Amino acid sequence: MTAPRTTRQEDPAPTRREQILVVAARLFARHGFHGVSIADLGAAVGVSGPALYRHFPGKEALLEEILVGISERLLAGGRERAGGEPRATLVALVDFHVAFAFREPELIVVQDRDMANLPDEGRRRVRLLQRTYVEIWVETLRQVHPDMSAEAARIAVHGVFGLLNSTPYSTGSGDSDAVGAEVLRRMALVALGVG
Repeated sequence: MTAPRTTRQEDPAPTRREQILVVAARLFARHGFHGVSIADLGAAVGVSGPALYRHFPGKEALLEEILVGISERLLAGGRERAGGEPRATLVALVDFHVAFAFREPELIVVQDRDMANLPDEGRRRVRLLQRTYVEIWVETLRQVHPDMSAEAARIAVHGVFGLLNSTPYSTGSGDSDAVGAEVLRRMALVALGVG
């Protein structure tokens, strides 16, 4: 995890490995895991397909790194926002997840569609990270609404995730993204009882 920036800095140029992950996520989102070959991935990043094996042992390893990576980033972001005043924390969690959903919608598509293609260990790891992220939301929601059971809070949180993770299927680009983000943000806050 990187430290938050205190001054405006340029993002460093992505490494070849990071470029491959971004392109792979985009291609997997567009064509599905099984619809993308190693040759397709190589061509999209300007190398031969076999050259990708210098960075990843295969497509499954690429998919695993994409899905584990995003799950780790979501969990880290959730932990960074947790622990403050409960209502403010819940708003910060919603804002964080809305920003993710609009910034990286292809990752939502890949996770929804291609999770089953992960090796068992990778799938277990992603699920554990996801459950831990969900529990941050559940604990915070129960602090805001102390009379809410853990089960009810979990259902509410999963419902909000369904709403926020609908972005790849329900939004456009540009100005409509800003409108969509605000609409989904408000809907999520109302659903959680803090709007």
